[in-house]
Amino acid sequence: MTERALRLGTRRSTLAMAQSGHVAEAVRRLTGRDVELVEITTYGDVSREHLAQIGGTGVFVAALRDALLRGEVDFAVHSLKDLPTTPHEGLTLAATPEREDPRDALVARDGLTFHELPDGARVGTGSPRRMAQLNAYARSHGLRIETVPIRGNVDTRIGYVRNGELDAVVLAAAGLHRIGRIDEVTDFLSVDFVLPAPGQGALAIECSASDADLVAALSGLDDPHTRAAVTAERSLLAALEAGCSAPVGALADLLADGQDATEMRLRGVVGTTDGSALVQLSTTGPVPTSHGDAIALGRELASEMLAKGAAGLMGERAL
Repeated sequence: MTERALRLGTRRSTLAMAQSGHVAEAVRRLTGRDVELVEITTYGDVSREHLAQIGGTGVFVAALRDALLRGEVDFAVHSLKDLPTTPHEGLTLAATPEREDPRDALVARDGLTFHELPDGARVGTGSPRRMAQLNAYARSHGLRIETVPIRGNVDTRIGYVRNGELDAVVLAAAGLHRIGRIDEVTDFLSVDFVLPAPGQGALAIECSASDADLVAALSGLDDPHTRAAVTAERSLLAALEAGCSAPVGALADLLADGQDATEMRLRGVVGTTDGSALVQLSTTGPVPTSHGDAIALGRELASEMLAKGAAGLMGERAL
């Protein structure tokens, strides 16, 4: 008897469908079972309000998690940066596949790079984190930009540039890679001046904690380095008690000595959305060999950032 197809819950957006399609193919190869996509509309997809007003990260995952808990789907694929930092009872993060490019990318008119933007350029982003760092970077380099809050899918956002409403928009490079539109990027923003959202570029594959066979099968897609890095980043975010609406950026990367990565560096930033005040710090430690080690790295940096005044910057809600 053939095993029934595994049901993969996904948001309906072009990006979510592309991400889920990649994962479905990987699961088919890994398990030999067919995988069917089950499209689920989330509140974050239909609401036109700004993310900060509708409850931050969880708005994109709640409906998928409800479907998982009701047994309507077997597993779900999320952009990891959309996943709240607190674990959800009854569900487990079965795998974090190898991370795509974590950087933010600029799509500007006339092929402009960030430094070539005209004085007072209007730059669209839905992220207070990006606003804070773009404004701080522009200020420190004598550039004047106006960050404009936007919502919508990739087409909508790039459309603001194509129709002349905005000079540029900032999007996650990973998403553009996954939907085959990376050639529209006019500049990649170095993580040295814009740290990505914690977990940016990584996917989260979530399923019922009680389905031991499926948890074991999906764990074959897990990339240990990605998991260690994003665990540290999300631990920092959780310790700063911040949601998606707070301007927090974080990136953990491996520092290689020759071929072998021996240390992990974690960088974090929090700031006011106008960029006038930023707390930006980093810490380096041995590559975490356990979940607890990765959590500890994030907490350690968070406590240093809080000691430098990070908490006072996070009460801001620009949107």
